[in-house]
Amino acid sequence: MTTSYLRRTTWPLLIGLVLLGGWLLGAAAPKPRPILYLIGDSTVKNGQGRGDGGLWGWGNYLPLAFDTTRLRVENDARGGTSTRTFRSQGLWEKVRVKIRPGDYVVMQFGHNDSSPLTDSTRARGTIKSNGDDSQEVFNYLTKQKETVHSYGWYLRQFVAEAKAQGATVVICSPIPRNEWSGGKVKRNAADYGRWAAEAARQSGATFIDLNQLIADRYDRAGEAAVRATYFNTTDHTHTIEAGARLNAKAVAGGVRAAKNLALKKYLLKK
Repeated sequence: MTTSYLRRTTWPLLIGLVLLGGWLLGAAAPKPRPILYLIGDSTVKNGQGRGDGGLWGWGNYLPLAFDTTRLRVENDARGGTSTRTFRSQGLWEKVRVKIRPGDYVVMQFGHNDSSPLTDSTRARGTIKSNGDDSQEVFNYLTKQKETVHSYGWYLRQFVAEAKAQGATVVICSPIPRNEWSGGKVKRNAADYGRWAAEAARQSGATFIDLNQLIADRYDRAGEAAVRATYFNTTDHTHTIEAGARLNAKAVAGGVRAAKNLALKKYLLKK
């Protein structure tokens, strides 16, 4: 048996074994878990998400509703932001570039979008609609001109860009504040809730009327019980732990009730 013969017969065998080994390793490697990205304001993640001042966002407790061995939840919300500043401050871009096909994005904005379009401290307000109208303003923080769009327009941009990355997107209406009138909690169905629903419908995102889900629970409990159980005595927007847990359960309930939303398959059984 010649050396050349051995070389001709051995090399193909070795190459085949290497290819087979690579295939087996690839087949055995576990697929990475899809990621659920949360974006929003401080009602989703208050401060650093460590209970600053005894206040919590619902994003801290939403993972408790999911099987996190199969789905990872990443809370990228930032306090003080609106749909406008979450984009202009580069926060959205940091999330967008991480999104992979099969991931999910759940967003809830609105509490800060009602701020002025131009001021010297925040410069975070958006046009109050879901329209395509815009307004050029001078941003006193950046010292530059800026084109400001509507609340709904910014939501639709988030959806379009997340879907382009292969994500499934959910828009939530903003949670209710601890504000009451005639024994009923004030709702946002006529403004931010409606515009969020319109933006979701227009962009092909799933809509969860989180404001209504929570407001219904508040009304059933009553003003006194809600104030004593879910809020502290000085803040009418941000919840204490019990309120954040309630809100997270409402989000999970909205996911469970939504039609044709694959995210629900990762929910833990009741």
